[in-house]
Order: sequence, then C-alpha cells, then structure tokens
Amino acid sequence: MIERLIDSVIIIDHLNGLENATRFIFELDPQQTAISVITRAEILTGIDQDEQISVIHLLDQYKLFIIDKPIADLAADLRREHGWKLPDAFQAAIAKHHKTKLTTRNTKDFDPAKFDFVEIPYAL
Repeated sequence: MIERLIDSVIIIDHLNGLENATRFIFELDPQQTAISVITRAEILTGIDQDEQISVIHLLDQYKLFIIDKPIADLAADLRREHGWKLPDAFQAAIAKHHKTKLTTRNTKDFDPAKFDFVEIPYAL
C-alpha cells in the first residue's frame, strides 16, 4: 500500500544536499512511496546531464502515479476551489485520489492544519 506521494520540493532539497531531506528520503520505504509524473518531469528538467543516471535510479525506486481523467477533473475542481497553480492542484488531486499523504514542504499552499492529506516532514 502506498502511504505517501513525495512532492518535487522534497527531492530537490535532497539533491541540493539538505540534510533533513536526505535523512527523510533514506528513511522511506520505497515500496510504500510514490511520485507523480509531474514530480518526475520537474526533477528531470532541473538536473545536469551527468546527474541523470543516478537521479533516474532514485526516481525509479518509487511507484509512479499518472494523471488520468478522474484526477484531471479533481485537479480542476481543487484549482477552482483553492486557487492553486495547476501543478499543485494535480499533486493534491493525485494524493487525494490514491488516498495517500502529500509529502511536501509547501506550507504556503498546503497548510497541514487545513488539509488532512498533507504531511510536512521537516522545515528549513
């Protein structure tokens, strides 16, 4: 069973050497962890060619959640309701659809006191 959807910012923090993020990533059970196609694309867009193999290996250990019609429709509803940017609305929709935690550091859009599906594993 997948417990959490890791947001891009957590993996970016790890790749940038942030100790809290690296510790968190290494403590995860990859069999219970997912990323979205959005996270995969965002991460692969922002890396150098020489990092690509190791980063793909990191991303490939997690289940990949795709965007289908029900998720797209839910994302549209969430974007309208909360005013989120479309990538954030997709992340929330994917997490809600799969009944997982959205693990992020984005407390501006995803206040865990307001959204019970949000998990903030560390602060800067």
